[in-house]
Amino acid sequence: MFTGLIEETGTIISARPRTGVTEFNIRAHKVLEDLKIDDSININGVCQTVVKRTTNSFTVQSVKETLRKTNFGSLRAGDKVNLERALLPSSRMGGHFVQGHVDGVGTVKSIKKEAGDWLLTITIPGSWMKYIIPMGSICVDGISLTVASVGKNDFTLAIIPHTLAVTTLNDLKPGSKVNIELDMIGKYVANLIARTGTP
Repeated sequence: MFTGLIEETGTIISARPRTGVTEFNIRAHKVLEDLKIDDSININGVCQTVVKRTTNSFTVQSVKETLRKTNFGSLRAGDKVNLERALLPSSRMGGHFVQGHVDGVGTVKSIKKEAGDWLLTITIPGSWMKYIIPMGSICVDGISLTVASVGKNDFTLAIIPHTLAVTTLNDLKPGSKVNIELDMIGKYVANLIARTGTP
């Protein structure tokens, strides 16, 4: 379980195909303070297991399903990624409940500066829109964000300068692919209503 509050951005050192998996080696600093083999770590919104670590990097192995369902298939050496260690029972619960189970990929439609913030609009499959509400939570590339407005098959986020500066959002442009995790509570409620017919 994660919060969607990014601890740092790491850098992909290498992305090597192995038998049945792709092995990503990632340079980091802060998250390595207590990171161990077998720990879970959130990389761009995807929960992965640490299989190796050194003094300045760690390695994860991504299966084909992960590469298909996320933007991991396009990650290359030099790319920046958002990193967050798993939530501790003693941690403050900022952000929202993030599982690291990505629903799929959205596409950046536009990024516009407005007053003191940036408006980021992302297009997603229309079938996902039932899980998104104004002022609701959503996870984009591992970042817990609040929905500002909702369209027919897109939603807009108001991004403060600090978030833009300390995450990979600053690297996005129209057409960029981002990992989307819809709000877990919304999905459970929608499933309950669909199965029981109870509003």
